[in-house]
Amino acid sequence: MTVDVSDGPAIVAGYEYRLQVEANSPAFPDGCTLAAQLRAKVSDTTVIATLTTGNGGLVRRSDMVMEIVIAPEASAGLLAGSVVLDVVRTDLQPHQHLNFTLEIPVIRPVTRGLP
Repeated sequence: MTVDVSDGPAIVAGYEYRLQVEANSPAFPDGCTLAAQLRAKVSDTTVIATLTTGNGGLVRRSDMVMEIVIAPEASAGLLAGSVVLDVVRTDLQPHQHLNFTLEIPVIRPVTRGLP
């Protein structure tokens, strides 16, 4: 298994998070559907949020680019540390895991709880 570490933005708890993921090959063809579960760690049984192309949590931008969108409501309860997710194509039978896992740092903001 190959592990690549890339710097990217941390999730700021309580705020919207967006991250574009670019594949080396056309992993996100037109019409594909995607799903991901956000968890505190891989072994957790609790799903923090389910992101899909249907609910706007995963957005296909091109054949090689998709965007992860975590709504403020989903990130609000996150504790400082990190969360994990991976992505599955759900338009294929059987579903196809896209063979990458992201561990994203989470920070607690100083400015929070504004009306």
